[in-house]
Amino acid sequence: MHRRRRTALALSAATLVAAPLLSACGSEAHPGAAAVVGGDRIDVATVQAQAADVRTAQQESEKSEELVAKSGQLTRVKLSGLIFGRVLDRAAKDAGVSVSRKEVQQIRSDAAVQSGGDEGVRTLMLEQRWVAPGQIEASLRQEVQLQKLAQALGADLQSPTGVQAVGESLTGASKALHIEVNPRYGSWDNKKVQLSTYKAPWITQVTPVRGQDPQAGA
Repeated sequence: MHRRRRTALALSAATLVAAPLLSACGSEAHPGAAAVVGGDRIDVATVQAQAADVRTAQQESEKSEELVAKSGQLTRVKLSGLIFGRVLDRAAKDAGVSVSRKEVQQIRSDAAVQSGGDEGVRTLMLEQRWVAPGQIEASLRQEVQLQKLAQALGADLQSPTGVQAVGESLTGASKALHIEVNPRYGSWDNKKVQLSTYKAPWITQVTPVRGQDPQAGA
């Protein structure tokens, strides 16, 4: 059980985390949109606000300079994570998966035990995931959602075949959503389920969380 909980914390939600890019006329058709997913907009302002929250938290850290220097792709990371979240929602819905608030609270409690309290969770998420305190619940919800999706598919996220099965489910959901991305941010890769300009994979190798960062696997 503890190993699976550590696995949950090793999953990239911005990640993990992570369709076709906007056509030449598409960017004109959706002014102010960073992306359009399943017909719904993700506004540039929303992406910028998420990035700004992370920057504020970084600047309050004792490692401020180091954290800011390492997170040059922050805006793209946030957009990739927002798109990935909607892809994961679609894949989970297709598989009949739902996540309760109690389950999210449980994984946060487990993480606090492993990290020396809730302050440790906030520090870990900020330093290794570029997640601001106000974004932690959403990030952990995706981790629970991803694990439950794997369970629904009968896939083991600790095995290559399991990762492949979940990846295929996410790719199918990604294609179904007809994702369009503003060219300023790059393009969306259905197969990798992430922005082409964001190098971290949607799931990291199962290793201890400490020492990882959003560029792992680049």
